Parts: sequence; structure tokens; C-alpha cells
Amino acid sequence: MPYLHNYRLFISHAWRYGERYERAIKFLNAAPRFSWTNYSVPVAKKFEHMSTRSLEEELRQQIRPTQCVVVLAGMYAAHSNWIQFEIDFAKFLGKPILGIIPWDAERTPTSVSLAANKMVSWNSASIVAGIREITP
Repeated sequence: MPYLHNYRLFISHAWRYGERYERAIKFLNAAPRFSWTNYSVPVAKKFEHMSTRSLEEELRQQIRPTQCVVVLAGMYAAHSNWIQFEIDFAKFLGKPILGIIPWDAERTPTSVSLAANKMVSWNSASIVAGIREITP
């Protein structure tokens, strides 16, 4: 059986919009011949009662070992300081960034589209192809 590369991914998202995050997880898990490890922080495991500085360091620890940062590009991302922090840190480390355009989005945040190495549509095939294309 051929070797199946395992992608280490951080999925940047807003905990308030967890349903989109869960759907993105389902897309990745359902993709044929695609293996990945999730380094993101779902709402069920969110960091609570931390100072801003501690939370920033926790997010840095989550992002450092990844090969690619995936950003769900809903318009809420334009108003999230944490998503911007994750984008900025990924860029600082030279991590490729994949932006996912939600299926019902009429617009995407400029901050995400400018930072992303590639923007893809909201389906499993596009997301996986985008990750494979931009991840070393």
C-alpha cells in the first residue's frame, strides 16, 4: 500500500461559529486518501480563564507544529482579533494559509484573502486539493 502523507493542520475559526468548523472537519475526514491531524482548538476544548498573553502563547504552541493553517473565511473573521492573530503568526512562521469560502458567503474578509496562499470553495475536493497544492 502506498504511503499516505499525514497533513498537520490548524483550522482557524471563531468558536461562536462552531457549526462551520464541524462541517469543515467532516469534509476533511470524509476525503478519500487524505490523512490529517487536527491541531486546532474546538469550542469543547477552548482555553478558558486565561490572560490574553497566555492564550496567545497557547495558540502559538498549536500552530508551530502544523504544515498549513486553514482559515474559514466567513465575514466574522474580519472582526476577530484572534483569527487575525492566528493569520499573522502563521505568516510570521512562513506557514501556507488556505482560505475556505463558506458556501453561503457573498463576500470574504480582505484580511483572509490577502493572507491566503489560495482560496477554495466550500467542498471536500476543493479543500483537500488546496491543502495538497500549497503544503510543502
